[in-house]
Amino acid sequence: MTEDEIRTAVLAALTSVAPDLEGEAVDPAIAFRDQFDFDSMDLLNFAIALHDSLGVDIPEIDYPRVASLEGSIAYLSEKLSASGRS
Repeated sequence: MTEDEIRTAVLAALTSVAPDLEGEAVDPAIAFRDQFDFDSMDLLNFAIALHDSLGVDIPEIDYPRVASLEGSIAYLSEKLSASGRS
């Protein structure tokens, strides 16, 4: 997958968890919880949505790595590359 495809999947997962964000600007470097009302349950649901759409297992210990758009893209690129699905 390309970085743009991963970005699209991450934003789709994000808006599935927080539909009120659709169309909102997301700063890629800032943690979701620092930009909008996004708590630990939202992060769990976000990780599940990413797993459902991309098939990537995200263990709880790695949740901080997917807590921002930039972090999510980097983490998923790494995971997809390691699994041969890049």
